[in-house]
Amino acid sequence: MTTESTVEVHHLLEGPEDAPVLVLSNSLGTTLAMWDAQVPALRERFHLLRYDHRGHGGSHVPPGPYSIDDLGRDVLALLDRLGVNRFCFCGLSIGGMVGIWLAGEAPERVERLVLCCTLARFAPDTFDSRARKVRANGVDAIVDAVVNRWFTPSFPEGCPEVAEWAWRMLRETPAEGYAGCCEAVRDADLTRIIHQRS
Repeated sequence: MTTESTVEVHHLLEGPEDAPVLVLSNSLGTTLAMWDAQVPALRERFHLLRYDHRGHGGSHVPPGPYSIDDLGRDVLALLDRLGVNRFCFCGLSIGGMVGIWLAGEAPERVERLVLCCTLARFAPDTFDSRARKVRANGVDAIVDAVVNRWFTPSFPEGCPEVAEWAWRMLRETPAEGYAGCCEAVRDADLTRIIHQRS
């Protein structure tokens, strides 16, 4: 479901104000803290903007389903409130889908685009099943399966504090927000934008 309303998303803006703006958009089930390790290096060269998708972290959790249009308009509304006209954008997974949407809907504003571990269209059944499972049983029902895809089998043993941090971040994601974003991924087909831009 696409709505015309936007959510005032939780965000952090740091780094030199005269530097180029770089927006970091995180993956499903994570918060802006996902980028903590990269921030010290990036904020030396960029006016760094991190935010939580609707339904995640410190952002409002409206009833789902959401759409990629909703998530993209949330970002544009945030940038407008901050007075940012042009920006670079780096998105991971669902964040990458938001980046593709921005490149299609506001190409004059996107200076550079980095898309990580994302697609223009994911397999809908995967995300439909995940949304239904989370709505029925909460985020705990999918935590192990999801986090085990984020790391190699040996990583949690070698870096237990990082693995625990990731498990906790996902567990703390509101079920409605997670399911709503799953539904946004399920319904998104951005192939038209990719073909227009190529």
